[in-house]
Amino acid sequence: MIKKIRKSLEEWKKILPEEVFAITRGNQDEPPYDNAYWDNKKPGHYKCSNCKLTLFSSKHKYNAGTGWPSFWKPYRSEHVVYRIDSVGDKKEARCARCDALLGHVFKDGPLPTRLRYCMNSAALTFEEQS
Repeated sequence: MIKKIRKSLEEWKKILPEEVFAITRGNQDEPPYDNAYWDNKKPGHYKCSNCKLTLFSSKHKYNAGTGWPSFWKPYRSEHVVYRIDSVGDKKEARCARCDALLGHVFKDGPLPTRLRYCMNSAALTFEEQS
C-alpha cells in the first residue's frame, strides 16, 4: 500500500514551480510537442514531479503521435489511480501517493493493454539509467 502525501494547495504552491503547479494541481495541460519528454528516447524511469514516486518506465513508452509522452502501462499498477475529469468525458491518471494530475488514459493504445497513458511532461521527472 502506498503511503499518502497530503498537502494543501497553498503548501504545494510554495514548493512547486509555477508550471508544475498549474498542471498537476490546477488541472491544466501543457502544449503538445513543446514539452520536455514527448520525444525522449533515453532509458530510465519517469517519476512524479511532485513526490518522486516512480510512475512509468521507458520500456513502456511509445510514440503515439500526440506530442505528449505516452505509455502503454504504468511502472506498477498501484502507483497510478484514476478518476473521471470534471467534464465527465476523460479518465484522469493521478499519482497514487500525492494525487497529482498526470494526464489522461485512453483506450486507443497498443497491445497488450490497448491503453494510452497520455501524460504531461511537467507532471514527470526523468531519471536516466544506463
